[in-house]
Amino acid sequence: MINQYPLWKNALIVVVLLVSALYALPNLYGKDPAVLVGPTRGHELTPKVREEVLATLKKHGIQYTRASMEDGKLQVRFRSTDQQLRASEQLEATLGTNYAVAQNLTPATPGWLRALNAKPMYLGLDLQGGIHFLMQVDMTKALADDVDRYTGDIRSLLREKGIRHLGVTNEKDAIVMRFRTAELRDKARAEIGRAYSDLALTDSDTPEYHFLRATLTEAQQKKAMKDALEQNITTLRNRVNELGVAEPVIQQQGDNRIVVELPGVQNPEEAKNILGATATLQFRLMDTRTDNIDSYLASGRIPAGTELFKRRDGRPILLKKRVILTGDSIKHAAATIDQQSGTPAVSITLDDKGGRRFDDFTKDHVGDYLAVIYTETKVQTATVNGKRIRQKRTIQEVISVAVIKSRLGRRFQIEGLDSPQEAHTLALLLRAGSLAAPIEIIEERTIGPSLGKDNITQGFEAVAVGFVAVLLFMAFYYRMFGLVADLGLAFNLIVLIALLSLLQATLTMPGIAGIVLTVGMAVDANVLIYERIREELRNGNTPQASIHAGYERAFATIADANATTLIAALVLFGFGSGPIKGFAVTLSLGILTSMFTAIMGTRAVVNLIYGGRRVKSLWI
Repeated sequence: MINQYPLWKNALIVVVLLVSALYALPNLYGKDPAVLVGPTRGHELTPKVREEVLATLKKHGIQYTRASMEDGKLQVRFRSTDQQLRASEQLEATLGTNYAVAQNLTPATPGWLRALNAKPMYLGLDLQGGIHFLMQVDMTKALADDVDRYTGDIRSLLREKGIRHLGVTNEKDAIVMRFRTAELRDKARAEIGRAYSDLALTDSDTPEYHFLRATLTEAQQKKAMKDALEQNITTLRNRVNELGVAEPVIQQQGDNRIVVELPGVQNPEEAKNILGATATLQFRLMDTRTDNIDSYLASGRIPAGTELFKRRDGRPILLKKRVILTGDSIKHAAATIDQQSGTPAVSITLDDKGGRRFDDFTKDHVGDYLAVIYTETKVQTATVNGKRIRQKRTIQEVISVAVIKSRLGRRFQIEGLDSPQEAHTLALLLRAGSLAAPIEIIEERTIGPSLGKDNITQGFEAVAVGFVAVLLFMAFYYRMFGLVADLGLAFNLIVLIALLSLLQATLTMPGIAGIVLTVGMAVDANVLIYERIREELRNGNTPQASIHAGYERAFATIADANATTLIAALVLFGFGSGPIKGFAVTLSLGILTSMFTAIMGTRAVVNLIYGGRRVKSLWI
């Protein structure tokens, strides 16, 4: 029968509407003030720590509404921001440096919705205030450092193979070797080619000398740049965690840029100082008198020539004062598996100077225990004279202790690790102690919290005004069919918000602009359909035939119009960045949802009203 959908189509539309309403619902519940407690650098958030947190809150009379584990962090919710602030101050003082305490606004979504993985959209920096940095990584320096890492290896290789040369030097992005004879050069080429497949070798001659030039292959250059970018992101993420920012955004943009967004942070100079801070490593020998450390602690005196440190688990350890090596000598660190024991390990590569020093030292200390100390300048919040201030504090802890099994050179392994995850974490710590390549802040924006709040108010007012204006116009101009279009428009907004929530998209001001534009564009399809229906009626067709022709014949025009807009949105997404992408995502999704609601959704309602019965006239 004309103008009637089969049951499955009606059921599909109802299911889409119900599911969309369900996943759009979390955006209505608002947010609760909360404090997040998370571990730093290898520490674990155990049930004992949770009990300590709750006991601290109870001791100081701070009421909380709920405490739960979320993504490896303890989340404690409060009824007011005053309780949140008091809790943050007391927990920072109690937990010390092993745990980061961050203030946050946590969605107040009910448990039954969270069980369905229904979450609200994130708010962008322009809607809640904070600082935005766009940083550019110096990839030229990253590649130069990678080339430099091979220079010492090649010198050692030529020395081991007895190949005499007249110098191995760095020239920009290449390693240049000079030889007396072509035979020596060819022998060096063969040995280097076998040892380092990621180097491209070319030669040249002069009347006096024969040269061999080694450069990174294209694949190795890409890998070096990728590693530098990832290491810088890891380093920045570690440092941002110490800022106490609950929901930072640290992500790659393009091949050599990093976006850092810090919601709630209002001091750009402080943020720059922390993001540009340094963290270093030290290698020292463990003192054998560590076995009797309890007696030294009881007496309050430690042996001369030693220093007292703590391991990651809090156990004390005695180390000799002499620093064998620092992290400045580490060129590379990677998680691996020890070939002999099959246990997790971390492979370390030192620079030329550090390698010689380490080789000279370890040949006389086989069987001794080597400790790795991680040193970092942390910024903590403290209350001084009733004011909250941030103070710099140097933290030192022993992250690894392992036996020296043999004489070590430029390359060696740290063993004695419990799991591959621990090896991976340690490798990251060793690499992320400092930035792999220099970064330059090329864009900086600071947005105040009051401005963010005003942006939210104005943005939603724009959506509401646009929505109501379109509703009134359509109802006045197209009567019953206008009311159907209004219903489809409301359906479209619900589906769009649900999709943005499901994708965990970040809502920004340009995103709100995209929603406003979608509201206006969503009824374009209905206008085309209704005008076609009116034209069919003027041509003398029956109401049922006019409805059918209006929806069928307007479809091609609607598809063409939306396709061109969708192409423009995709181009914006592909070539734009940051807010531009947010606008493009919202606009693209809005086009798709409006196509569904304007064509299928309104057609289903019109079919229910007019389909399957004799109609003399249409109220259009």
